[in-house]
Amino acid sequence: MKIAIANDHAATDLKKEIKGYLEEKGYEVVNFGTDGYESCHYPEYAEPAANAVASGECDLGILICGSGVGVSLCANKVNGIRCVVCSEPYSAQMSRRHNDTNMLAFGARVVGVDMAKMIVDAWLGAEFEGGRHQTRVDMMMDIERRNRCTTV
Repeated sequence: MKIAIANDHAATDLKKEIKGYLEEKGYEVVNFGTDGYESCHYPEYAEPAANAVASGECDLGILICGSGVGVSLCANKVNGIRCVVCSEPYSAQMSRRHNDTNMLAFGARVVGVDMAKMIVDAWLGAEFEGGRHQTRVDMMMDIERRNRCTTV
């Protein structure tokens, strides 16, 4: 499985930890984030990672910024992305089981390394249940289709 990962300056250290953790588990990780600490703009990193997931270049994606909120908002602007921001494992797990999320976001200023690993494990370990949840995901994606901007 190939996982896109992206971050801004606030999350460089946590991104490095999570990237290494995923690689130890056998995942292929594609880094779309910064490796520096100088202030930067998270949309410049979140969008390419989300595009990689939406296009199928990567199977799933993980985004990290200070709070997780900014990168998740950016990712959710990309058609086909269902990104959840989580600060604990239960929501991460349920987002995969019930919402078929394809991207996960969390905040380097919100969770520590160990909690981030638990969140990632819960998210990657869960599978979409389908059934009545598929109907809801289809409804959610219909909202996206109805509201696509066709002009620039």
